Amino acid sequence: MSAPNARERKACWDARDELWKCLDVHKDQTSACEKLQRQFEDKCPAQWVKYFFKRRDFLKYKEKIQNEGYEPTEGASKL
Repeated sequence: MSAPNARERKACWDARDELWKCLDVHKDQTSACEKLQRQFEDKCPAQWVKYFFKRRDFLKYKEKIQNEGYEPTEGASKL
């Protein structure tokens, strides 16, 4: 598989952004954003789809830690 050209990359990123907006509005309920998810998966290479979902999970986790702070679980080792 060849690398996406500039037009294809832009279409992928735009589809990703639209999906992420929908997920934000619908509090990550994927059923509300199925059409946009299919478009995103159709416009992006599978490896990119996997990467972008991991990236979104990481960014959501990072935001949560920044807003709520980090609380170690009970029994976690103390360094």
